[in-house]
Amino acid sequence: MHHALEDQSAGVHLPGALSRRDVLSRAGGGLGSLALATILHGEASAAPQPPMYPATAKAVIFLYMVGGPSHIETFDPKPALRKLDGEPLPQSFGEIKSQFIKQGTPVMGSNWEFNRHGRSGLEISTLYPHLATCADDLAIVRSCHSESFVHAPAMYQVVTGRTQAGHPSIGSWTTYGLGSIGDNLPAFCVMTQPEGLPEGGAPMWGSGYLPAAHQGTTLRGGSTPILHLAPAGQTDPRKERRIFDYIREVNQLSGDVSDSDLDARIASYELAYRMQMAAPEATDLSRESRETRDLYGVDQPETAEFGSRCLLARRLVERGVRFVLLFSGGGPVNFQWDAHDNVKENHDRLCRWTDRPIAALLKDLKRRGMLDSTLVVWGSEFGRTPVTQNGSGRDHNPAGYSMWLAGGGIRGGTVYGSTDEVGFRAVENPVHMRDFHATILRCLGIEHTRLTYLHNGRRERLTDIGGQVIEKILR
Repeated sequence: MHHALEDQSAGVHLPGALSRRDVLSRAGGGLGSLALATILHGEASAAPQPPMYPATAKAVIFLYMVGGPSHIETFDPKPALRKLDGEPLPQSFGEIKSQFIKQGTPVMGSNWEFNRHGRSGLEISTLYPHLATCADDLAIVRSCHSESFVHAPAMYQVVTGRTQAGHPSIGSWTTYGLGSIGDNLPAFCVMTQPEGLPEGGAPMWGSGYLPAAHQGTTLRGGSTPILHLAPAGQTDPRKERRIFDYIREVNQLSGDVSDSDLDARIASYELAYRMQMAAPEATDLSRESRETRDLYGVDQPETAEFGSRCLLARRLVERGVRFVLLFSGGGPVNFQWDAHDNVKENHDRLCRWTDRPIAALLKDLKRRGMLDSTLVVWGSEFGRTPVTQNGSGRDHNPAGYSMWLAGGGIRGGTVYGSTDEVGFRAVENPVHMRDFHATILRCLGIEHTRLTYLHNGRRERLTDIGGQVIEKILR
């Protein structure tokens, strides 16, 4: 079996030609979503692959805030905005390039105060009182920047490294490089907002030109988190087991040991068979204690939905899921962080939904001894402008914004980089998404320049032709 990390000198790669196995995986049908997610390809075998470096994390939970939270309202305090409130932005800060605002639009100060927290004195706004109690676990990168002002291309860049759809998600690259940890659940799971998908849609967790086995498996809320998993009707498990065994015997009689397409298809059904037992248990939050449910706010109206998904993310990682992509926001604009009209109302509401669950996730992982091996990432496609839009909102700003990491080898209580005095542009230690991705892969034990895939004659990689690990935020 070819392992994704075995040829380290030549770069990690697989042939790019479309095989019959790929055709089978793309034609999956109802059960195909399970096959695609974990085991249709040998590289997604249950046995984990050896990392290139000593790994500080074995799993990732990526908390994606859809629409672009305002960094200057959350993690990047800018007192100068208060002084300039209502005035035009001084020309010394450069021209504001934006979709919807004109030059001369006045500056708007933040609606929230910032306070120092923890032994580190990390500054976090009053929007996040629960998360502020975890300040010493966070490494806030205040100098992120990207290329696009438009949601979908900017989203693709955050999760695939490129602004065009069709490239593999970071979750797909992770499972391609490291394989699965467990046997009974998909290696890459996705949880979207019930009200709708982000503008980027399914390409945000697609496998692109990697084997289709590495695309994310979407989990829904409610009693059936994974579609088409339960057997049709009252299927006898023993009969189902005999069917799988018979298909395997027929395959062995074919004598064609060089063609593993049928083996792969059987493996996909085997995974689904195992998931019929494992998935219901993994997604059953009633098994958690009352104290844990209270911690996440699972039974409180404002935090129940997002809190349930954060708790489920912990349960999935605990059971061997390698990468969880969890969205806050999607569908109607009032369910997104895209505060064009009223940033105060929007951020007040969305932080009430997410603050307690995110802090609970960090604390729960930590008390279970899991935070050291789980990398938690918080971020979005861009930040917001220092000048106002429509009097009380802010427009998109990819020139400078904040993301943070915690656990999994990260040096907590640290700040890296900075934006200018008004939070418009990254000026000190700018961090591109390629750098951010290189850092995530390093925590997983992967050298980003050596995780490649041959596609159309080019060795593609998550970080394309760039990427520098942010060494100063690593332990």
